[in-house]
Amino acid sequence: MNWKSINFDWNRTRAFLVTAEEGSYSKAAKALGMSQPTLGRQVTALEEELGVVLFEKLGNALRLTPTGHNLLEHVKQMADAANQFSLAAEGQSNELEGRICISATDTTAVYVLAPMMRKLRLRAPGITVEIVASNQASDLRKREADIAIRNFEPRHADLIARKMKTSRAYLYATPNYLQQFGDKPSKESFVHADFVGFNDSTPYLGALQEAGFPVSESNVQLITESHIVHWEIVKSGAAIGIMPDYIGDQEPSVQRIIQDMEPLEFETWLVVHRELRTNPKVRLVYDFLAEQLEAVLR
Repeated sequence: MNWKSINFDWNRTRAFLVTAEEGSYSKAAKALGMSQPTLGRQVTALEEELGVVLFEKLGNALRLTPTGHNLLEHVKQMADAANQFSLAAEGQSNELEGRICISATDTTAVYVLAPMMRKLRLRAPGITVEIVASNQASDLRKREADIAIRNFEPRHADLIARKMKTSRAYLYATPNYLQQFGDKPSKESFVHADFVGFNDSTPYLGALQEAGFPVSESNVQLITESHIVHWEIVKSGAAIGIMPDYIGDQEPSVQRIIQDMEPLEFETWLVVHRELRTNPKVRLVYDFLAEQLEAVLR
């Protein structure tokens, strides 16, 4: 390889990539944990090194120039290679200390992961645990998290996934809300009931319809992407909502809307990048989570 032909600072390409993905210097600086002026100088220095213009300003936003678009694909390949290098290097570590990032939905983070943390701290006091509570799946291949708890099976060959017990979810509401439907309501009783939904309630409504509930979009007048907000709305007595039984059955302010209804089942997967699975630190946390999830999911 002709190393003299590489006439730019590789670190500055990261500033370029993150700025392109975030769409502004301020968001990119926040993502990288640096000041906005510093990041802007790195991008400008890269443009000067390469003799090109990478961005043009549109108000407060940035747009890639045609040259920037062309170079971005090469930089993404560099980032992927850097991630693979980092994963492979971390996989060689034998230390049971350092940081572990676990990604899960907000509901799982609050009601499942948080109660486990004391046990994990006692078992592995040298490990710093970061919990990412998000309903968007973290990309483990890009190191957005080390371990993820998901409700769908990952398909990528670089990921190792362990299927946990199938989870069961039920519909819940407060007793006061349910009074209007009689002492022993049937599924047909809820034709005009209010349900808490999501921005895209199509899968949710489809599952309810398949279970025999005569519901449509008109039943969804309360919408949120947060499962925690969803649950708080249910607990307030405003509507009917869905929750796994290991959470819903423990909440004294609500009850299942039909006591003997069949559950809505969903999968739970514990996922890790294959390189990190060989790291004792990650393996310890991964096995701990598997053990605890088996107990919680029953």
